[in-house]
Amino acid sequence: MEACRMEGESKEKLASVSSLVTVFENSRTPGAASRVCKLAIEHHCPGGRAPPPAEPWKEPNLGETLQGSEPRMVSRRYLSSLKNKLSSGAWRKSCQPGTDPGLGTQEPEEKRIVQELLETEKAYVARLHLLDQVFFQELLREARASKAFPEDVVRLIFSNISSIYQFHAQFFLPELQRRLDDWTATPRIGDVIQKLAPFLKMYSEYVKNFERAAELLASWTDKSAPFQEVITRIQSSEASGSLTLQHHMLEPVQRIPRYELLLKEYVQKLPAQAPDLADAQKALDMIFLAAQHSNAAITEMERLQDLWDVYQRLGLEDDIVDPSNTLLREGPVLKISFRRSDPMERYLFLFNNMLLYCIPKVIQVGAQFQVRTRIDVAGMKVRELTDAEFPHSFLVSGKQRTLELQARSQEEMISWIQACQAAIDQIEKRNETFKAAVQGPEGDTQEQELQSEELGLRAPQWVRDKMVTMCMRCREPFNALTRRRHHCRACGYVVCAKCSDYRAELKYDGNRPNRVCFHCYTFLTGNVLREDKEDKKRGILEKGSTTGSEQSIMCGFLQLVGDKWGKSGPRGWCVIPRDDPLVLYVYAAPQDMRAHTSVPLLGYQVTAGTQADPRVFQLQQSGQFYTFKAETEELRDRWMKAMERAASGWSPRGPNDGDLSD
Repeated sequence: MEACRMEGESKEKLASVSSLVTVFENSRTPGAASRVCKLAIEHHCPGGRAPPPAEPWKEPNLGETLQGSEPRMVSRRYLSSLKNKLSSGAWRKSCQPGTDPGLGTQEPEEKRIVQELLETEKAYVARLHLLDQVFFQELLREARASKAFPEDVVRLIFSNISSIYQFHAQFFLPELQRRLDDWTATPRIGDVIQKLAPFLKMYSEYVKNFERAAELLASWTDKSAPFQEVITRIQSSEASGSLTLQHHMLEPVQRIPRYELLLKEYVQKLPAQAPDLADAQKALDMIFLAAQHSNAAITEMERLQDLWDVYQRLGLEDDIVDPSNTLLREGPVLKISFRRSDPMERYLFLFNNMLLYCIPKVIQVGAQFQVRTRIDVAGMKVRELTDAEFPHSFLVSGKQRTLELQARSQEEMISWIQACQAAIDQIEKRNETFKAAVQGPEGDTQEQELQSEELGLRAPQWVRDKMVTMCMRCREPFNALTRRRHHCRACGYVVCAKCSDYRAELKYDGNRPNRVCFHCYTFLTGNVLREDKEDKKRGILEKGSTTGSEQSIMCGFLQLVGDKWGKSGPRGWCVIPRDDPLVLYVYAAPQDMRAHTSVPLLGYQVTAGTQADPRVFQLQQSGQFYTFKAETEELRDRWMKAMERAASGWSPRGPNDGDLSD
């Protein structure tokens, strides 16, 4: 029995408690809680008197011997371990009978359990007396006398320990003592425990405040010599048993599971016809609920601690700090830039109501990250991108901004998409005004145009600069001096200055005027503009590569070898469209609206290159030579097969007939 009673004692030295959540805890008024407890005691125990207080420096007679040990600190890991024990039911394992050999009495088993409960309660009240009447009162007196540290700090450290002490000392312990003294006439304790159970809710406040109290204790011990001197003097006394104040403060956290442990064994030992069986079982159920409540308090304390740590890393920005938030996921990602070729390192924090897109700070003094964009989860969309140049990439589109991001692996990308989608689904369940996010078709990477009803309401996905070589509206080629690249803030297209010389108010940007192309300007404002080139005939090369890529027999990048290609560049985006399967179109970039070269393939011969470079192949006819180089030999074979079929006059019969695209 003694081994079972001491089950909860820690045997390992533990590290100090980590930083706590001070911003989320309201100031407490222990006096008010104490008055409530006194009224409850008078109601349940009229005329009951408190036991005489022990002398501060005199060890009370507890009926048990405290083993001397070195001062020990309590870590947050210990709290997590305690929470796991509460969840798994480890505290509720029954003690094995016969573990207390030396007891040769003929007393009933249930009475010996009640005796053990009484002895542990005496020891517990002595610990509470040490905390409330010695540590708490001595520190308060020192604070008032020396003014070396605030009285409020002392009250925050000890929380509502005075209420807990008064309840156990003035009500519960005397009731247990009277029942055991009169056990022959009244062999029952179930009704007493039932009166105890409602008051155990005040332990939740103490448990929630525990880690905060431990941090305050460590902080003021370091910076206040009088504070440290009082604590050291009491800890070195015989009453403290060579244990630290922090160790004594852990006693109330562990007490409820010990009640449950002893009461469960008591119920098991009761005879089937015992008059106390029904009350004891009901009391056990109430204690179990209290233990679960304590477990929930520990979980909530850990959640707030994690949240506070995150907010500190973000610099405690006022519009972000909110104790009701829940951190769902965080981690590094790469941002795919629409201007730069190399992705940039970024960091994401996903909460239940927002996604924070952050930049790591080079000099991490205080905050570690700078919040660049906050995207509301409400109305957010997320989907995978199939981009050969940037594998494991995904798109996050929100009202405030649209981001193309790259994860470090396929598993990490899937995890981010699932976490974002789960947050979106949860928001939609709570708010019926938001409709389900519409996911684009799988593998559809070129969904550039927003639906007309969303234009201006959410940030578009910007087309990357290197994906186009000409204006996506007027189809004139860009250059560094007279025709530079701009982005339409409504549709995300890359356009020239002439085609984007308009401004319209966009709701996703707070109705501020933004640069837009003339198509979006007309739609958003209703003003009809005359387009000079509206009646211009469509040229033979004006087949958009976007349409050709989505509905193509074969498409991809090929290196253009030789002088035949002129100034078109060393690499081209080549497409054999499904609706024009006998022609090869060569674009400067995948998003271009007009090809710079078209080659009618009918009648051409397709030959492999030299052994020096097996990735090279040629098209030749009547002295005309076009030389290409694929990235791999496998791609070369596929391109040669596609061109040979086109040269022979083959055309697809169905939507998927002859598709060689990757």
